[in-house]
Amino acid sequence: MNHYVIGDVHGHYSTLMKLVARLPTDARLVFVGDLIDRGPQSAEVVRYVRENNHLCVMGNHEEAMITQGFVIGRCFETGEELPSHSIWFSNGGVATLRSYRLVKLEEGKPIKADDYAEGLQRFKEDMKWMEKLPLYLELPIEHPSQKTVVVSHAPIATAWAMRKVESLYGTFARLVTTNRRDPDSADAPIFNIFGHTPMQNGPRIRDHFVNIDTGCYKEEEGYGLLSAYCIETGDVMSVKRE
Repeated sequence: MNHYVIGDVHGHYSTLMKLVARLPTDARLVFVGDLIDRGPQSAEVVRYVRENNHLCVMGNHEEAMITQGFVIGRCFETGEELPSHSIWFSNGGVATLRSYRLVKLEEGKPIKADDYAEGLQRFKEDMKWMEKLPLYLELPIEHPSQKTVVVSHAPIATAWAMRKVESLYGTFARLVTTNRRDPDSADAPIFNIFGHTPMQNGPRIRDHFVNIDTGCYKEEEGYGLLSAYCIETGDVMSVKRE
């Protein structure tokens, strides 16, 4: 059973299914986070990962849904209006709320959908699941680099030692979902597989790291791919966005 690490899906469930269909049927799937936002099928992506017990780490978009989602949920429960502006809204959150059938667009603005009760319950359950996602996963897999294989949303090899220093753990926790600086050199203490920063024309693969985010949601030339990296073999599988 080989492990395939899948890049940022960003709500493109149909594309994910096309990729999964090309992987071995016994593949162990690991997701680098950012399952949601921007694409039209975030709720379906989360359901697929949850129902199949696939491994997944926390991404910055999951963090945003947890933080902003409770505010949104409270608006439904109290009858308040949705906020007129939200950082999450402007970074793909409206598409996620639409996938849960919580909102519809009226003159370009999200307003509450007429029948949202079922979607709200599912939305709240998925937020609780997201709250428990780990910041990173150390996988007990032998790798040619002879380093510990660590999957995270953003690159963390440079900050790896911080996780065990109490005064620095807050910084480490922030970097693990937001950092965009690649590991400095092959002297990095771990073999880090991550996403977060879209790569053009395929994943970036080095002796000490892999960035598997190939910009599934992006329209520009060279992006629009969803990719998976096999830890054991180094093979890469990519499909074009549906």
